[in-house]
Amino acid sequence: MKSIFGADAAHVMVSSTKSMTGHLLGAAGAIESIFTVLALRDQAVPPTINLDNPDEGCDLDFVPHEARQTKDMEYTLCNSFGFGGTNGSLIFRRA
Repeated sequence: MKSIFGADAAHVMVSSTKSMTGHLLGAAGAIESIFTVLALRDQAVPPTINLDNPDEGCDLDFVPHEARQTKDMEYTLCNSFGFGGTNGSLIFRRA
């Protein structure tokens, strides 16, 4: 994140909805994409539940426990990393 966003990485909100759903296997990428589009539409970043002690070496703007409202989210990034190296990333832009 820091190598891509530089100093702005501190302002990129990071969350994982998988903490609420578990692994949905073949449906995981589609469901995560839906959550990502809804976050963009509603201007609310979903939380990573049970994130109590993030690693100190990973000083990103995590969204633990409760969703965070925002007014200026223009883009969202959805990463899916599957079993056996099946990986994908999608970027969505607010219309």
